[in-house]
Amino acid sequence: MNRSFDAGGAATPPDRLAATITLDEPVTRVRLVSPTRAHALEKLGIYTIRHLVTHFPRRYVDLSSKETIASAVVGQQCTIEGQVYAIKLKRPKPRLQLVEVTVVDGTGTLIVTAFRQPWLMDQVSAGDRIAIAGELEFGYGFKRMTNPYLEVLAGSDQAQGKIIPVHPACEKVSAAWMRRLVGNALAATAGAYDPLPLDLRVRYRLMGRQAALRSIHFPHTMDEVAQARRRLVYEELLLLEIMLMSQEREREQGRTATSHVVDGVHVARLADALPFHLTDEQRQAKDDILARMAAPRAASHLLLGDVGTGKTVVAAFALAAVADTGTQAMLMAPTEVLARQHAASLAPLFDAAGVTWELLCGSTSAAERAAVLQRFAAGTVDVLVGTHALLEDDVVPKSLSLVVIDEQQRFGVDQRRTLLEKGELPDALYLTATPIPRSLALALYGNLTLSYIRNRPHTSAVRTTSVHKKADRGRAYDAAREALSRGEQVFVVCPLIGQDASVRDEKASRAPARTIDEEAYEYASISIEDDADFDGDNVSAAVQEASYLSSTVFVDYEVALLHGRMPAAEKQQVMEGFSQGRIQVLVATTVIEVGVDVPNATVMIVEDADRFGLAQLHQLRGRVGRGSLPAQVHLISASKSDAALQRLSAMERTDDGFELAAFDLSLRREGDILGNRQHGASGLKLVNVVRDGKVIEAAHADAAAILEADPTLELPENRVLAREARMAFSGGVTVQGG
Repeated sequence: MNRSFDAGGAATPPDRLAATITLDEPVTRVRLVSPTRAHALEKLGIYTIRHLVTHFPRRYVDLSSKETIASAVVGQQCTIEGQVYAIKLKRPKPRLQLVEVTVVDGTGTLIVTAFRQPWLMDQVSAGDRIAIAGELEFGYGFKRMTNPYLEVLAGSDQAQGKIIPVHPACEKVSAAWMRRLVGNALAATAGAYDPLPLDLRVRYRLMGRQAALRSIHFPHTMDEVAQARRRLVYEELLLLEIMLMSQEREREQGRTATSHVVDGVHVARLADALPFHLTDEQRQAKDDILARMAAPRAASHLLLGDVGTGKTVVAAFALAAVADTGTQAMLMAPTEVLARQHAASLAPLFDAAGVTWELLCGSTSAAERAAVLQRFAAGTVDVLVGTHALLEDDVVPKSLSLVVIDEQQRFGVDQRRTLLEKGELPDALYLTATPIPRSLALALYGNLTLSYIRNRPHTSAVRTTSVHKKADRGRAYDAAREALSRGEQVFVVCPLIGQDASVRDEKASRAPARTIDEEAYEYASISIEDDADFDGDNVSAAVQEASYLSSTVFVDYEVALLHGRMPAAEKQQVMEGFSQGRIQVLVATTVIEVGVDVPNATVMIVEDADRFGLAQLHQLRGRVGRGSLPAQVHLISASKSDAALQRLSAMERTDDGFELAAFDLSLRREGDILGNRQHGASGLKLVNVVRDGKVIEAAHADAAAILEADPTLELPENRVLAREARMAFSGGVTVQGG
């Protein structure tokens, strides 16, 4: 690329524009990125130069504490520089490979053990000078390091006095090569425009973007890293909030929201029909929601409540207000079981309040479906309850003014948008039993109002939770058999039920090796969110597992299986059998499908519990102890990781869903906070919602102020910001300007 300079040596504006555009060119434009390396980078999600310059280090190695092998202290972190005396590949177990490197430095011998990194045999040779950084151990007569940072030193390179960034790498692109490529990418984009308006940089005393990128990738001190991260976290969040708010403004443009009647006859009759009094929290949540619905602007409200706190009855008032307004509402649940449960629980209240309703699911017959859709299109149905079936194009309301989405985190942003587009500008009410802090809600949704219900309406039965290693699972089965002998019922949840037991245990016992230099990171292995995560499972193996439990552990009881790929009618038959007590033990791939209240179910066994997040496990255990009988939850893990078992032990310490959710979030790495269904996740690489809550609040307020003054981001000072909001979140929103 040709560059010109002014008399002072600064790049001229055309060069700055070219550097800015270069950010979104293919990564092959970076020097030394061959087609082979480009293919390897794609596996790490790196396709453009922007992806490469935002491929941030996972950690840093401070080589300032350099020691000799003799002077290094066992139990402490240090850096040792030495020569490779020998390197060997060993296989102590059929599925386990390790590389053993013997290092000498004239003062002693150090043994380095690198697990599951056979490619080191191609990268390190006897006679190489290397730097090793890690915690020193002692065993079998030698000082040792296990999975340390290791780098081959070329020429006169010295380990001392450097801070080395450790970027996520892969077999074809080592950490050392990744540093080289990132440096070349930074050089190719030098002089690019800074997207943050100058007044915000001055107000918060933020580094310029190019300086921040250089400092986070190649710092001289760890304080530089902190200042760079501070700048880049704010930028990520401001861009996300700009995108989310612009998206909402675009949806509202040229459309008129409904000002709902919230004190009409249907709402009053619903209140009279309740067989109990609302708690103070439920009443406050109801009043908050109705006030939002009465306003002339479209509401977007999230109702958060722990399992069993009565979110559905609060939502019922919003649905009744729609009937008073003469418009229509849709209530969507993630599964047919849950949709039918809502219909069953709301039906007597709606009937008493004079609210007309229908149920539409995937199993609804063609004739019945046609009749329901006809009545809904004619406007004679106030509330349509259903599943993903509501998203179909032929579901056309006459006048939709409210969308209620239960367990909204189970739906992707496109599904939520599809439902909202069925009305001119309907209000949106989201329900979730996964407690999240306000900071995460803002990061996920931008302009969103919230109500919390923290306490259950009545004192629940005593419920205890115990964590067991796989070898101790017999204790859980003993507890289940005791409960069955008393006439109670049992849930068995097997998230990896469709796999052979040996494969399941192997998968549960270790986190996936996503990169060669990444430490064991427990949260990375948690992936079960809904039935989509069971694609590829062997259903016949699931049947065999249920058969095994039926013929061995629970031989004297009726055992049934429930999984996502069963026909809807068969699912319903199984659930009815369990609800009515004909089935004593229900084995399920996930109790996301099991939303029916069964007060007689008192024991839950969760196999491979480390595959779930804590908030999900808390939801699962909310399915037992719903009656007056004491309940037990047994979490079984095949993981050999102390960290995984320690995370699960939080379930033993508290029954508070909000406390667990906060702890769960604190364990996640940056970039893992949004879940695999949520839009924008790929754009947040540094944000931690627990640690960065105040930054999220500030970015939210700043984005609102910017869009209030310049709704389409057309002012000159906002054009680069507009472009960045487009490019940073692919498929995000069409913002104008720039």
